Amino acid sequence: MSNGIGKKNWIIPDCELPQEGEGILKGHESVIIVNDSDVDAEIKVSIIFTDRDPVDTIKWHVGAGRVRCFRMNNLEDMCGFEVPYETQYAMKVESNCNIVLQYGRLDNRQINLAYYTTLGYAE
Repeated sequence: MSNGIGKKNWIIPDCELPQEGEGILKGHESVIIVNDSDVDAEIKVSIIFTDRDPVDTIKWHVGAGRVRCFRMNNLEDMCGFEVPYETQYAMKVESNCNIVLQYGRLDNRQINLAYYTTLGYAE
């Protein structure tokens, strides 16, 4: 049995869903999760705001030996929760098995494209 690479608990401190913006590529945020263990990852996601109670109704599933991308502007990925645009928030991700998490944001609200990715903090 492989425990997989990574950690079970992650925090992404700097989230902010941009509007779709200009150009062919549309602005978005995404979380990519790699589960290289031999058990399915059952993941609880909490959205933490500066001025309101957290939302903790989001559940993700990533099969054993799989990778999956979740988009913050996709209602299905977010279990029906509509992430507000241009609002600062953080994300807490808790898994039953070790995972590796990467966060990405494409912000093209202006003609000059801005995209970045980062790993969250894991414990």
